[in-house]
Amino acid sequence: MDHKELILEAMKKAGEPLNAGKVAELTGLDRKDVDKAFAELKKAGAIVSPVRCKWEPAEK
Repeated sequence: MDHKELILEAMKKAGEPLNAGKVAELTGLDRKDVDKAFAELKKAGAIVSPVRCKWEPAEK
């Protein structure tokens, strides 16, 4: 499973918008890896921001 899949899975399990720090904590990934994956996920439209600085999957 790559970083993006791992992050999306963790976000779906959490059931609430999360910031990058919390995602890094939940997945055990390095914060830099989470930030890089977030950038790719945002560009692809896979995550959306309902609240400033917090993200959730576009499809729940």
